[in-house]
Order: sequence, then C-alpha cells, then structure tokens
Amino acid sequence: MAREHYYRVTIAWTGNRGTGTSGYRAYARDHEISAEGKSAVITGSSDPAFRGDASRYNPEELLVASLSACHMLWFLHLCSDAGIAVSSYTDEALGEMREHAGGAGEFTKVTLRPRVKISDPARAADIPALHAKAHELCFISRSVNFPIEHEATVET
Repeated sequence: MAREHYYRVTIAWTGNRGTGTSGYRAYARDHEISAEGKSAVITGSSDPAFRGDASRYNPEELLVASLSACHMLWFLHLCSDAGIAVSSYTDEALGEMREHAGGAGEFTKVTLRPRVKISDPARAADIPALHAKAHELCFISRSVNFPIEHEATVET
C-alpha cells in the first residue's frame, strides 16, 4: 500500500528595499523559509552570482544539502539495522550546475563524499553496499534527474 506524505513550507520574500521590484538592482533576493512547528527560520537568498547575499543559504545549496541529509539518514538507519555502530558521519557534498546563455540552467551532478567512522573494522567491507542501498532508498535522490555520485570513505 502506497502512502502519501505532504510537506508544507512558507517562503516569505524580505528583500523589498522600498520600491519593490521596480528595477533588477532595486530589490534584494533575501527570503525566509519556515514551517509550522519548527524552531528556526532559514534565511535564504540567491547565489551571489545572481545578486544574492553570500551569508544566506541559496536554493542550490539547500538542494545539495537535502540530497546529502537524505542519504545520511538512510545510511544510518541501514547501519543500525545491520548492527554496525557508526560513531561519526560527515559529508562534504558538491553540486555542479550549468548555466546557459539565456539564464536557465540545471544541475549536472552532485557528488556526496561521506566520511563514516565505525567501531568494528571487520564491518568496513559492508559499508559500500549500505551506501548503495541508501542511494536506492533516498526519496530525494529518487526525485532528481541528474546523477548522484558517491566517494565514500570509512574509518575505524
């Protein structure tokens, strides 16, 4: 039986400098991302290449972060089920985007670089298969139309 889930977020533009979008340079790309019941608001903007504020998250970074977090959460779940104790997990993910002359663009790939520390060296050989399974199960990676590569490392 398939189940449906819904995710509601609110995006509020906060970049009106007094004249709205009266000109391309007249407004900031700043916005806030929130959801009912969440403890924090995420401050967003566009990429600095598109006149955004570099101190705020941009949609492209949030997409890469979503892919990375989804993979991590599935991987940790699978390790727990397999009896593998993970003591640390970090990922320095990289998204690659191509911009076209007309302004449109798309991601061409995302590379996840998870670095996992486990307590049992004998289980290190199981880690690549668990990363592969996490990739298959991740809702976000299943929803995008570009490749997601993995350059995983394991420490014991």
